[in-house]
Amino acid sequence: MKKLLYAKQSTDSHWVGDGFPVRQIFSYSDLAKDISPFLLMDYAGPANFPPSEHRRGVGEHPHRGFETVTMAYEGEVEHRDSAGGGGLIRSGDVQWMTAASGLVHQEYHGTEYAKKGGPFEMVQLWVNLPRKDKMTKPRYQGISTTDIPVVKLANDMGHVRVIAGQYQDAKGPAKTFTPINLWDVRLKAGATLEITQPAGHTTTVFVLAGEVKTAEGELLRDATLGVFEKDGDRLTITATQDTKMMFLGGEPIDEPIVGYGPFVMNSIGEIKQAFIDFQDGKMGTIGQIEGSEV
Repeated sequence: MKKLLYAKQSTDSHWVGDGFPVRQIFSYSDLAKDISPFLLMDYAGPANFPPSEHRRGVGEHPHRGFETVTMAYEGEVEHRDSAGGGGLIRSGDVQWMTAASGLVHQEYHGTEYAKKGGPFEMVQLWVNLPRKDKMTKPRYQGISTTDIPVVKLANDMGHVRVIAGQYQDAKGPAKTFTPINLWDVRLKAGATLEITQPAGHTTTVFVLAGEVKTAEGELLRDATLGVFEKDGDRLTITATQDTKMMFLGGEPIDEPIVGYGPFVMNSIGEIKQAFIDFQDGKMGTIGQIEGSEV
């Protein structure tokens, strides 16, 4: 049985652009080596935006060496990038962008959402790429909620949406470079979730709202990350109240992690080259989204 190593909660909030009030749950400068292949997690919201003709968001900025995964719980985000990828994700959808060799992208609230306003809640993960894949071609996966398989728990006690990897017989639609399990989980009070995860793999849960109890009796509450040991192959989580949480698991990438700002590579030299390539325009550029204000 995998035991809880530690829990981490962030209450400090900052803005990314003018559209994303986020709490940074972890980053490549603190926990990345412990929970590889995951590099960073920003939790945006919960918030409520008033109607506006101005499309809030963040303008063009570069990335290299990893993937960004945006899970939409409430609200809408429109993405465009210099590699030609882009799309609109709504509640329940997922955007999986592979920056890899480098691109420039922008993220704004969806046009209709901006006009109507309303609740907003999203999680963005950064997922590392192994050295051999860091300079591959960028790609974009827009994953609709209708394409995500749902496994219902016994006695109608909740469900697991499988975005990447596998839970029971359900396989997620996301294409990944290394073995990854990423699930969106809902549990009713009293529900128990049994998870099998290979020994040696990262095993992490993030509770967005509610409360769960580990097999050892530790409690994980709102906006708390729980990091479990890599030994063992089973994890048991019991909800003490109705809970919304994520499960993150994966095969660690045993390589140096060197990050600076929007780039995560394996050496300082590669980081310096990323800045040079960006400044030289080698990561491309994109025009302003029609109707947006940058």
